[in-house]
Amino acid sequence: MANPIGGGMQITDLKVICTAPDGIRLTIVKVETDGGLSGIGCATFTQFPLTVVSALNNYFKPFLLGRSAESITDAWHAMYLSGYWRNGSVLNNAIAGIDQALWDLKGKALGKPVYALCGGKVRNDLATYVHVNGANASEVHGKIIKFKELGFDNFRVQFVIPNLASYGSGLSFQTKVGEQTRQDYRLALNQAPWNENLYFEYTLQELRKLRVLDSEIGIIHDVHERIAPTRAVAFAKAVEDLGLLFLEDPVAPEHIEYLTDIKACTTTPIAFGELLNTPSDYNRLISERLIAYLRCHITQIGGFTPALKLASTAESFGIKTAFHGPGDLSPVGHAAHMHLGALTPNFGIQEIYLQSEKSDAVFPGSPEIRAGKMQINDRPGFGVEIDEEAAAQFPYPDHAFNGAWPEIRSNDGSIIKP
Repeated sequence: MANPIGGGMQITDLKVICTAPDGIRLTIVKVETDGGLSGIGCATFTQFPLTVVSALNNYFKPFLLGRSAESITDAWHAMYLSGYWRNGSVLNNAIAGIDQALWDLKGKALGKPVYALCGGKVRNDLATYVHVNGANASEVHGKIIKFKELGFDNFRVQFVIPNLASYGSGLSFQTKVGEQTRQDYRLALNQAPWNENLYFEYTLQELRKLRVLDSEIGIIHDVHERIAPTRAVAFAKAVEDLGLLFLEDPVAPEHIEYLTDIKACTTTPIAFGELLNTPSDYNRLISERLIAYLRCHITQIGGFTPALKLASTAESFGIKTAFHGPGDLSPVGHAAHMHLGALTPNFGIQEIYLQSEKSDAVFPGSPEIRAGKMQINDRPGFGVEIDEEAAAQFPYPDHAFNGAWPEIRSNDGSIIKP
């Protein structure tokens, strides 16, 4: 049934492109129109990619055919409500891919970058941070020195503890912009056990050493919800004198009440939100100012449309943005972040993934990183294309669970949060 809202270009086809140039399962949506124009978006959900592919092909494609490609907001709400039960990560990732593709398409049709359609840019480049890991502060600082020579100032630091399921402890590969930690370590079927006490004491020890080695860099650490909420409060208080740029995900989404305790006892800035699934999940975080940095995963919350609204809402409460930007997001998603940062007055900092030359070939026009900053370009749409022939050279890798994370267990055998 044709969409009664809007006119102009109509959607004639929806294609799903699955590719993994860096070994990470990326899902790209391509929306085609009767005017011959197309747009692309990121629907990447690395843990359950094939469920998103199914949702796109079997449900949203027939739902969208014949609708106006120009009525983006109407299409978003129609898709969001089409399943009746909302807030699901599979549904939202599928919607996000289509939503971004429609924004990309509109920009291309008008010959304008997406940020120009939403009020125009307020800055010329974006401050970024990169991931650095190592066995101790000395090793981490050695890597940071190399990044500083390339113009980077801010670093998410994780320490590899022997025989412990350390988060962020993967091997690295070299890119033209610097060293990037691999992300497939999370998929190993035989994960080492987790020891909360060892993590707590060792990480604090090495963070203190790192701050002594370098008093100027911006340091970020990701707890990744792996410790008990009461320990998280203690951890946030213990690192207060280190002047972190922010502490990320100290508690799980189920325990956001403890953010109130953290706010009451320490000035350590908190970044939170990548594990939330829908815009309304952020209401309390923002209205009660429980966080300093808003962290959304753009595909999990449904795309560019809700991300822009959330950033605007956060601005009213003095909260900055720090959108989730790992390799679990395609270059199309990173480009969407570039446009959000370009037009958002309360932009804080952007997490980036340093992609390989293989990804550069699959995604021509990927955002450029220069002197530690993401450069804002003026190409139409989101500015990224996909070479479908190149993409086909990198199919999803084989994995026992098709990308789902294997469980991580404590020494007593109980499963912990990932």
